[in-house]
Amino acid sequence: MWDLSIVGQLVDSGAFVSENLELSGLTTLRVGGRARVVAECATTEILVDVVRLLDSSNIPTLILAGGSNLVIGDDGFDGVVVRVSNTAVRIDEDAVRADAGVEWDRVVAQVVDAELGGLECLSGIPGSTGATPVQNVGAYGVEVGSMLRRVHLLDRTTGETRWVEPEALGLGYRTSILKHSDAALVLEVELAVHPDGLSEPLRYRELAAALDAPEGCRLPSAQVRDAVLDLRRGKGMVLDPADHDTWSAGSFFTNPVVTDAELTRVLGAIEARLGDVAVPQYPADGGTKLSAGWLIERAGFTKGYPGEGAVARLSTKHALALTNRGTATSADLLALARDVRKGVLAAFGVRLDPEPVTVGCDL
Repeated sequence: MWDLSIVGQLVDSGAFVSENLELSGLTTLRVGGRARVVAECATTEILVDVVRLLDSSNIPTLILAGGSNLVIGDDGFDGVVVRVSNTAVRIDEDAVRADAGVEWDRVVAQVVDAELGGLECLSGIPGSTGATPVQNVGAYGVEVGSMLRRVHLLDRTTGETRWVEPEALGLGYRTSILKHSDAALVLEVELAVHPDGLSEPLRYRELAAALDAPEGCRLPSAQVRDAVLDLRRGKGMVLDPADHDTWSAGSFFTNPVVTDAELTRVLGAIEARLGDVAVPQYPADGGTKLSAGWLIERAGFTKGYPGEGAVARLSTKHALALTNRGTATSADLLALARDVRKGVLAAFGVRLDPEPVTVGCDL
């Protein structure tokens, strides 16, 4: 048991402190038990001071911002949850610098409103700006890593802060050296933008088709943002309190990357089960990337599985999203995730890896 006298020091550091707070209201899945203490940090300076204090006192700490990529166990967190709530955004003609706690889509919207380009394909992604380099978030053919200039980090071992270049982050498909590690905390992010107001080249066939434009062309960023948001809404991937299909962590599983040898085996398993069908495949570092959503549906887990009345279901719009229908617990969601992962493994020999981070629970 840790010493609750730390609460007074958190207040002295400038944090707004709450006790025994339900964490379900702080995540997009809306599950999770209570936190003993929550310390909300409205500025970068307060955030640094609070995390340094907790680390030096060896207090169990959970960093929480948008809560869009997090599954918290039903027993909650017996420590201090640090809410990252710094929200400054600074835009100039070729870059945007944003605090870790600002809502990511707000950053994209402000860049587009300033008639700048480059981030529009990442519209509608829930969560905070600080999470974007951690996950190397991506959508519609663009990853944050391709636009990233530098990241301001707090080294939680030394307590020092420093700016680092993207090359130091080990960015990969939906990952970085920051993921699944408490060694550093993102404080701010700086990204390049296009002064001409045009989008990144259209690399994703579905988006190009929605815009009735050839792949590879560049269009006004506002036009592309509108199309991306329309596509995401159609898949239940834009947060809406009234739509349980958006009570999710977005895509729950990453698209698997298989080696050449594994690909031959997997394609054989697909043909044995489904016959001669076209299988979505994309070049990737280390092999070939397959579509997790495609595999899930072909393994028998269709949209809305397991059906009406279930408290945790696959989205009725997108089989890759696991959703809370209003009363689900973490245990309910993880049971569904295990069911899906086991089924895909049995059908095709492909093990799906979860995208969200789990706290106090395990898949």
